[in-house]
Amino acid sequence: MPEKSKVKQFDISRYQIAPTTSKKTVVVEGTEDSFEVTVKQLSWAKRNQLVSKCLQLGTDGSNTFNGDLYIKECLKEMLVDAPWGRTTEALLTSIDNRLGSALEQLVPNAFGGDDTTALGPDAIKKG
Repeated sequence: MPEKSKVKQFDISRYQIAPTTSKKTVVVEGTEDSFEVTVKQLSWAKRNQLVSKCLQLGTDGSNTFNGDLYIKECLKEMLVDAPWGRTTEALLTSIDNRLGSALEQLVPNAFGGDDTTALGPDAIKKG
């Protein structure tokens, strides 16, 4: 009789978000500027909450996704420490395209997988 192979115990802790933060370097393209921010990872549930908040269902069965809102909400949730202090709506609406594009790179993909490369608002609307 063949020997039973050992079945590895499932370890849920391998799949849980740790309550830790990490430092990321943000590089602003077209400038010589770079800076560090402290970010926390979004949980699967939190990302889904933000996607739901940004998804608008029409009465005719159509739906639209507000990519701008998604990116801003993620940044406000994820950025724990940045050179400017607290990340607020007012701050995010005041920054230019260069800094905004650099910060977008921190945002997890709204749809499909855990890729941490953000989709810009236009790409998300088409997706």
